[in-house]
Formats: sequence, structure tokens, C-alpha cells
Amino acid sequence: MKKLVVKNLHVKVADKIILNGLNLELKKGEVHAIMGPNGAGKSTLAKVLMGDSNYEVIKKTGQKVEMDGKDLLSLDPNERAELGLFLSFQNPVEIPGVRVETFLREAYKARFKDNDNKIEKALEFRKYLISLAEKLSINPDLLKRGLNENFSGGEKKRLEILQMAVLKPEFAILDETDSGLDIDALKTVAAGVKMIIEENNTGVLVITHYQRILEYLNPDKVHVMVDGKVVESGDQRIVNKLEKEGYRKWVS
Repeated sequence: MKKLVVKNLHVKVADKIILNGLNLELKKGEVHAIMGPNGAGKSTLAKVLMGDSNYEVIKKTGQKVEMDGKDLLSLDPNERAELGLFLSFQNPVEIPGVRVETFLREAYKARFKDNDNKIEKALEFRKYLISLAEKLSINPDLLKRGLNENFSGGEKKRLEILQMAVLKPEFAILDETDSGLDIDALKTVAAGVKMIIEENNTGVLVITHYQRILEYLNPDKVHVMVDGKVVESGDQRIVNKLEKEGYRKWVS
């Protein structure tokens, strides 16, 4: 079984420890959620997994960050993406002048460069992209515009899910993808994520503050993260408990 494994991960920025012995294991096809108070290190985990150079991984005994048995810490961000790791950004970047279709085609070519069954012709890729956009309730006209240029918050988040569908990742990290979405956009995004999981058996790590997206995704496991480490794991009943009691059990 393919899996994403994090063991005894310690990370700092300057002299501040952000992740403090974090452990996590996500198998293909599973949905895990991470919840925690502000400053717990949730987004730091996402960025470190994708190779953000602003964070320093502290060498520790027994430390491991692997995907399908391959050491992620030895790979640069592009290599991690080509291997099949995907991050949906909390605040997607706007790149004026780079058309969405062009960006997604180049990302697709890099991800599947060694795949004999990849779509080679631009026209065929356009048709494929439009069909995916329609499945995800995305207006195909957005594909002609600059990447996230003057997009609404909902359009940006939908586009992240379209990118995820195009790249068919082995594992995907959704960093507060639900933030700022109205109920219709949330349903569309959640339905898109579920479609991708069903079609590609993608393992998904959802970082969120809110219960609502988890009601649609039905996570297999929920982790509570406080002070840079997982302090409790369980099923979705943890979410209901957090809604009532918050994090005061772990935060003084």
C-alpha cells in the first residue's frame, strides 16, 4: 500500500520551533483532516512537505518524511510534484499574462513526461481540460484568462481543484481550501475532491478550521494539532467535540 509517512518531524524558522516531533501516516485513497488552533503549525506542515525553502528541517533520530518509500526531504519542490505530491494553496497566486490553459498544460507535461499515454496534442489537451472543467462546474471561459487574474475567491479555489484533477496526484494537501467559500462553492469544491479520490485513489490531507467541508468529505481520520505535533487522532466524532469544546483541553 502506497503511503505518505511523517515521523518525528522537527522544523524551525530562524530560532523558532514550529513543528515539534510531528507524526502522521496517510495511505492512498484515505482522507485525513488536520485541525488545530491558529499557530499550531498546520500550514507549516503543508509547506514543508512541498519543499518550501523558508523552513529549516532539524535533523533528529528516527526522522522520516517519505512518499511511497522515497525520501521527500532529498527532493526539490518540482521533483516532489512530479512524483505525485500536490498542494492546494490557502491563497492561490495570481500570475497575470500566463493563461490558465497554458499553465495547466505545462504542469501536465512535467507531471507525466515519462508516461507513454499522456496527451501530446494541444487541441486534444484543450478538449480534455474543458471536459474536466465542466465536470467540476467551472466556466471554460476562465481557461482563457490569466492565472487567477481578477478571479473571485471561489473561482481561485475551483481552479485549484481543476489543477488537482489534471495532475492526478498520488497525495494531495488541501491547505484551508474551504476558507472564504460560500455554500455553493464549498459543495462544488468538495464534490470535485471526492471525484478525484474516486477516480485516482488519491490520498488527501485536509487542513481546515471548520467542520463544514468535513461533512462532505467524511474523513477516515481526524488529527488534532497543537504546538507543532499531533496530540489526538480519531474519527469524525473528534470534529463534533471540537465544535463544542474548542482546544482548551490542550491550550492553557
